[in-house]
Amino acid sequence: MKLIVQNKKARHEYHFLETLEAGISLRGTEVKSLREGRANLRDSYAYVRDGEVFLRGLHISAYSHTSDRNLVPDRERKLLLNKREIQKLIGKTQEKGLTLVATKLYFNERGVAKVEIALARGKKTYDKRQDMAERDARRDVERAMKEKRR
Repeated sequence: MKLIVQNKKARHEYHFLETLEAGISLRGTEVKSLREGRANLRDSYAYVRDGEVFLRGLHISAYSHTSDRNLVPDRERKLLLNKREIQKLIGKTQEKGLTLVATKLYFNERGVAKVEIALARGKKTYDKRQDMAERDARRDVERAMKEKRR
């Protein structure tokens, strides 16, 4: 797996309940642009419409070595999933407070672009503070252990 981009902000903002790998429908030189690492997942999310799953907010910049610049970088992109997976997502996203968030964009072993989406529930402010405190405590312990080894 060759990671292109990761949505680090999503881990801070949401509790991930489960993750799912989906193919992504791309046009023209978007794949070449992804190979250059020119993508941004920051505010991207997925939603279900008419029995299909779409990804909104994924920004793929135009490929640098092309004259064809008429592709819209922030367009909606269709996600490729099995019908069974889509039905499952429809049921889950209708629950109150659950959403689909894009967490990673990568190429698998065969060189196919994939996106990892997570079924997520938003964190409250106190949850975010607690996570930050735990991370700081873990970092302090690691730092102390490192000092002790010297």
